[in-house]
Amino acid sequence: MSFAGWVAFFLASVVIAVSPGPGAVVCMSTGLRHGYRATLKMIAGLEAALLVQLAIVFAGLGALLAASTTAFSVMKFAGAGYLVWLGVQKWRAPVDGGAEQAADTTPSRGLFLQGLLVNLTNPKAIVFMAALVPQFIDPHAAQWAQFAIMSVTMVAVDTVVMSGYSLLAARFRPLLHNAAALRTQNRIFGGLFVGAGAFLASATR
Repeated sequence: MSFAGWVAFFLASVVIAVSPGPGAVVCMSTGLRHGYRATLKMIAGLEAALLVQLAIVFAGLGALLAASTTAFSVMKFAGAGYLVWLGVQKWRAPVDGGAEQAADTTPSRGLFLQGLLVNLTNPKAIVFMAALVPQFIDPHAAQWAQFAIMSVTMVAVDTVVMSGYSLLAARFRPLLHNAAALRTQNRIFGGLFVGAGAFLASATR
């Protein structure tokens, strides 16, 4: 991959990461409820899933997913169902104790797994990357070296952007000092998750 090709891929990665999606929603929700340090576990899950998706694309399975209506539909409805489930859980989340208690009871493993599943169950991301990534591959250069460069670039960019979303949301945590404010936040993000699930369910290739 040439330097010019890498710059183009870097800019494409920035545009993809900044575009609002389930990952941004889940990072803002977690940052607002639990703070930035807890959200790092969520981001780690998102990036682990991103690496898996990139590996799928480089292995050629992304094209298979794009071509298979059944495989795409199964992943799509699984992802949509998971997002709706997250929305319902968020809507019904307890609010006693305010933001301070929420920060003290953050389930580390649960946040990582949640981030992992949010990205892994989104077939649109794999299909999109399957269409994007080959445009930046130099067929005359080492394929695995390019895979490593592109993976590090995309993960680094996405980590910075998701951190930005989380830090921005975390600045509003002092407002969650009572049950009413926390309940409102739960309802807003619960609705966003359900909306994201409905959007994913209606998506086509």
